[in-house]
Amino acid sequence: MDSKVSAYLRHVARGRHGSRHLSMDEARDAMRRLLHADADPLQLGAFLIAERMKGEAAAELAGFVLAVRDMMSGWGMHAGPEHAVDLPCYAGKRRALPVHLLAAVHAARQGIPVCVHGVADIEGRLSAWQALEALGVRRARDLGQAAAILADACIVYVDLSDIAPALFRLYGLRKRLGVRTCAHTLARLLNPLGCPGQLNGVFHPPYVAKMIEANVLLGQPRSLVFMGAEGEPELHAARQKLVASQTGERVSAWRYAPADVDAYPRDSVDAGTLRKRLEAAYHGQLDAREQAVFQRMTEALAWASRGIAPPGWVASTASKEE
Repeated sequence: MDSKVSAYLRHVARGRHGSRHLSMDEARDAMRRLLHADADPLQLGAFLIAERMKGEAAAELAGFVLAVRDMMSGWGMHAGPEHAVDLPCYAGKRRALPVHLLAAVHAARQGIPVCVHGVADIEGRLSAWQALEALGVRRARDLGQAAAILADACIVYVDLSDIAPALFRLYGLRKRLGVRTCAHTLARLLNPLGCPGQLNGVFHPPYVAKMIEANVLLGQPRSLVFMGAEGEPELHAARQKLVASQTGERVSAWRYAPADVDAYPRDSVDAGTLRKRLEAAYHGQLDAREQAVFQRMTEALAWASRGIAPPGWVASTASKEE
């Protein structure tokens, strides 16, 4: 048992009205202690559930991310190329093609470096790695190799289990705890190669603002966070909710006109079938909805890479201080 962790638990585990958020430094220290292999499993589970019940603050998320980075081998030593984009993909797809990954491969061909990271196997879903492997994208086993492949091929996949095994262990606790934990959000914010641009999709609306603010605190140069299709960093074509960006400390809300296309599919599709359809789509067989999504994602990747304002997008901006 770690007495310091017990002290943190006294702050975060007092219920909705009695608990308080940790400071960024406190959160960094708490997560650093809990990430160690010899951490008390009871304290770890209690802390994760308490944070889930309380709701993580942006400063806590930023502190947790810093703790994970502190334990990553090679963090800060291997940076992505200039104008590189970080694309975290941790949800997978089960209802429609991962058009965001087709757009990422296309962007790489156009000279935009894209670092995709996720987990290789997601039960009942087509993971980003399974999709990218079918498209011929290479997987790196560490950050040094990732930086080299990105510089050479302009796109690379890295797995959370390889670059942050301690966080991967936390990520895998979802089944035992019965609910998602902050590990899923931390993985999305990790940005393993420190890419200047980031595209981040979320499933739960409150996390758009939280992750934007966390990126401000982490000093992320530029990021776009939005409600993503099935929780992936993929924009919708027909109806898009909540798109926000940050450039330094400047935060903006974005909107664009919906395309006159079919709504997002509701029915689940077998992962193997999705993979076969993806291979066909790779050769240009996209329907109207997929083409519209592909265009939006191409625009988003260009913004994340170089800050090019997407045509037809409208932004309302306020600085952090405001």
